[in-house]
Amino acid sequence: MTDVAKKTDTVTLTVDGVEVVAEKGELVIRVAERMGIAIPRFCDHPLLAPAGACRQCLVEVEGQRKPVASCTQTVAEGMVVKTQLSSPVAAKAQAGIMEMLLINHPLDCPTCDKGGECPLQNQAMSSGRADTRFHEHKREYEKPIHISSQVLLDRERCILCQRCTRFSEEIAGDKFIDLMDRSSGEQINVYRDDFFGGDGTGDGQVGDDEGDVPFNSYFSGNTIQICPVGALTGEQYRFRARPFDLVSTPTTCEHCAAGCSMRADHRRGKVLRRLAGDEPAVNEEWNCDKGRWGFRYANAFDRLTTPLVREADTGELREASWSEALLAAAEGLKAARERGVGVLTGGRLTVEDAYAYAKFARVVLGTNDVDFRARPLRASGASDGTDEESAFLAASVAGVTDVTYADVEDAPSAVIVGLEPEEECPILFLRMRKGHLKKKLQVTAVAPYLSRGFEKLGAALVAAVPGDEARLLATDPAIAAALGAPGAILFVGERLATVPGGLSAAAALAARTGARLAWVPRRAGDRGAVDAGCLPNLLPGGRPVTDADALAEISAAWDLPDGALPGTPGRDTDGILAAAADGTLGGLLVAGVDPADLADPRLAEQALDAVPFLVSLELRQSAVTRRADVVLPVAPAVEKAGTYLDWEGRLRSFEAVLPTGTMTDGRVLEAIAALLEVSLGTGDVNAIRRELGAMPASRSARPALPSVPPAEVPQRGEHEAVLSTWHHLIDLGSMLDGDEPLAGTARSPLVRLGKDLAGALGVVDGDAVTVSTDRGGITLPVEITDLPPQVVWLPTNSPGSTLRRSLGVTSGAVVRLAAGTPGPILAEGAHQ
Repeated sequence: MTDVAKKTDTVTLTVDGVEVVAEKGELVIRVAERMGIAIPRFCDHPLLAPAGACRQCLVEVEGQRKPVASCTQTVAEGMVVKTQLSSPVAAKAQAGIMEMLLINHPLDCPTCDKGGECPLQNQAMSSGRADTRFHEHKREYEKPIHISSQVLLDRERCILCQRCTRFSEEIAGDKFIDLMDRSSGEQINVYRDDFFGGDGTGDGQVGDDEGDVPFNSYFSGNTIQICPVGALTGEQYRFRARPFDLVSTPTTCEHCAAGCSMRADHRRGKVLRRLAGDEPAVNEEWNCDKGRWGFRYANAFDRLTTPLVREADTGELREASWSEALLAAAEGLKAARERGVGVLTGGRLTVEDAYAYAKFARVVLGTNDVDFRARPLRASGASDGTDEESAFLAASVAGVTDVTYADVEDAPSAVIVGLEPEEECPILFLRMRKGHLKKKLQVTAVAPYLSRGFEKLGAALVAAVPGDEARLLATDPAIAAALGAPGAILFVGERLATVPGGLSAAAALAARTGARLAWVPRRAGDRGAVDAGCLPNLLPGGRPVTDADALAEISAAWDLPDGALPGTPGRDTDGILAAAADGTLGGLLVAGVDPADLADPRLAEQALDAVPFLVSLELRQSAVTRRADVVLPVAPAVEKAGTYLDWEGRLRSFEAVLPTGTMTDGRVLEAIAALLEVSLGTGDVNAIRRELGAMPASRSARPALPSVPPAEVPQRGEHEAVLSTWHHLIDLGSMLDGDEPLAGTARSPLVRLGKDLAGALGVVDGDAVTVSTDRGGITLPVEITDLPPQVVWLPTNSPGSTLRRSLGVTSGAVVRLAAGTPGPILAEGAHQ
């Protein structure tokens, strides 16, 4: 066996009398785990670097003078290890460590949130003494202290395992907390020295000192989950329940395209907390704070539970029965169908519900006017659905699964354009960071500046003026060189669609260099909507509506006669809204679309006002429901089964956490179709899954890649700049409503200017700067940043920076700048 072991780069050792083969470099504690031997531990975590901080995992190794920490000891040929199961020495050492850890630990298990799921409780029972020999006064601290608006720290419970500090530094790259002081006074606290310019003293209460920087990380909730005691707790869940009172259900995060596995813990019909699930292929054991804490919207005060119908006499919405509301919707859509009905589906839908809308639009309404893209589209896009992005999605995204998280981690290099991973797909960011730190992934960012997330990836910057990305992708040698290595990946965010020629240049660059291409949308339902057919140019299965074979096969699958399905591309979102505004369309069917997400919310609301008949399928009151003729409540993700398709193209199915009986979008659409004498077959999630699984595969060649030339960057005058913008992860999105502690961890909105504009305006960091258009203005503090000349950056939808509504423009537009606070005419919202 020894000869074989040497040949295969393994070693042979003995653990508790059993001979075992292990890979060279494997930790003793991992070998024991594979053998089914549970060695007590606190600081050890399989996704963190070994630390040996708590010493609870001591084992006896023959030839060593004293017990060693199995979480840091690597295996060696011929090693003989004895754990607490076979060694009195190891058992005594572990008992001694446990006694030491409990010396200052408070006896507050009955009030501690960790009670009932606490490793310290469990191991105190298995490895500790039955009594205590310590009778002196235990160490005390003020408790708890807020190290952020969401995370609370009880320092007297801390056993200094350093899991939280190691996660923050190694995984998230946010070294905001660390060990402070020395000896018996050592404690975890807010990391002051680097950020406060102070001496690190004080009680750590955030807000005590001017300029305090709290634990401001998008991943802070993970430290609560991996804390082995009750030292770190969350404001949202603290004192709400005991773990043995909760029912745990696996689910999938509904916020972004990362596809994170989650665990929802609920009691008496209400979710009380969510934790990251263990999914090695996707999110490993991590999630972002938005996914962890952003679930209260489902129980918001304005949640819709009863259908609403608009009275013809008074023009007011009133509550109605389901039968009345469904009949009103069916009759209204039937009448509007003669002029045409547009369908806007948004990005919150599961694959099953998106498929229901795609099928309803074509079978019931007889139209390809369906689009999920509730976000700015390229201004020069065609109104018939043949815009550049639609062509790109058809050619390069629909049905494609070329890149996975594992590929990201193993890639030698990656180029990112139109995407800020930490803000728009946080788990992708964590996998990039892991690849960068452990496997030397080289990241190149085509962006106006290196954001905090890009800096943590060690990214090289190709400075891009918004609108110039297409030219850079086509001509910049650094970008092409970065994609030249085998396995390189080109990441394209949805924002690149706002740049004329951007997606065409990306597709051409990937083809030219051989790099793999990955499209990363911002919302959970976007990728699934592409494959489900919620585009004006694509049928379910990702096949073009102009493909005669595809039309025939889909018609057969849906039991329709030949020629029943429209064979010309429909209007995109902008085209649908324009047709609604000018009276071309007779109706709109809108699902979860917030006008604030559109390029110009005010124009969108004017279209909603102008359309003759409007049906809204929604969770909560919104700008759409207030204008709708019929409002039909539908189930949030927590109350239904479904599937999201993550950015990889990986199916992320889940079952209902709370089976309330609230109807899914597909079931509501089926009921409307039945009143119009059409059998839609979308009322049951499993039936839709079977139908999608039986969908005929494409036998035709993929559509041609788009070929749109780059546009010129607009000229700017004095005190003018090109606007750059993207969403912060935690912003004013409606799915984050109702959670003030989570909102407190959002990044502060500010105006970013380069030195050229700052000098021209005569401003320094912290001064007020107003960014304005003819519609209105936004005034925020300035932060001088290394930006290209005459470029300004603002967050898209943060407090004080509702950019699209206030300015009526988006990235690439020319805006005016002024120092100081404007007069009333330019105040944000003055023209709303």
